[in-house]
Amino acid sequence: MLIYTIKRLGLAALIIVVAMTLLLVMVHMVPGDPARTMLGPRATPEMQEALRIRMGLDKPLITQIGMFFMNLLRGDLGMDVFENRPVATIVFEQLPYTLELIAAAIIWPVVLGTILGVYSASHRNSLIDRLTGVLSIAVVAAPAFVVSLFALLIFAVQLQWLPAIGAGDPDSFADRLRYLVLPGFSIGLSWVGYIARMVRASMLEVLGEPHIRTARAFGLSEWRILYGYALKLGILPIITMLGVGMGFLLSAAVFTEMVFARPGIGKLVIDSITSRNYPVVMGAVLVSTILFVLSTAIADFANAALDPRVRKAL
Repeated sequence: MLIYTIKRLGLAALIIVVAMTLLLVMVHMVPGDPARTMLGPRATPEMQEALRIRMGLDKPLITQIGMFFMNLLRGDLGMDVFENRPVATIVFEQLPYTLELIAAAIIWPVVLGTILGVYSASHRNSLIDRLTGVLSIAVVAAPAFVVSLFALLIFAVQLQWLPAIGAGDPDSFADRLRYLVLPGFSIGLSWVGYIARMVRASMLEVLGEPHIRTARAFGLSEWRILYGYALKLGILPIITMLGVGMGFLLSAAVFTEMVFARPGIGKLVIDSITSRNYPVVMGAVLVSTILFVLSTAIADFANAALDPRVRKAL
């Protein structure tokens, strides 16, 4: 297990290095002078050159990449050229808003989708099973940004049940929760369908295995068989999907934060790209990449903890 952990962490570090290197290359391939874009057309050539030197843009690309990783090892993500503040401070001010949005978007689909998937597997071809199948496919086909727009128009504008934009009072948990309902619903709706169908398929496979038939032969209750034995293995694909799905959640959060005018990493990245604020773009994408890599690693370790066969394979 120790060797696997070391290899897994090494792979995670490699993914981060490759992703950030590719991003640095792509950022510098964008046409136009970033210094002139950031300072505006009235900036003098001397001001533009001073900004290039300050940002290290006067050095070769390979040198800039090396400097970025050397600074990263010291925990330095650079300085925001507009506000003259550490990029790490700016990013971590916005990170909690995105994390709470992701949590609100995934907790309720996991609970609801798992319940529907287990019930559909244990009551195969029933009316609820067929309805769940139809509804799952329907919600999977609905993109998050489309659901966001309709949810905003129906529940915030027409019915006025929930707030439309913003993140609520930072000092009030209940108020922030109210502002999370619509964004969390918009992102999580399609995940209910994914999870319900995957749990159903996985549970049907697990329920046909020999140890489940043996449990039934010993007279164990169906409830204990479903939730005490089968679900531990049936939920493994969901854990893996959630780990990999962090990237999709982050991308969906970008559109949702824009629609509902919420602060967060997604809105920060869009605003920084528009203003060509490279240090903030790099810092925000770096944190997002680390979140994605960590989520996949945690999913792998959770699979090993739940399934003894995975532990033996390691």
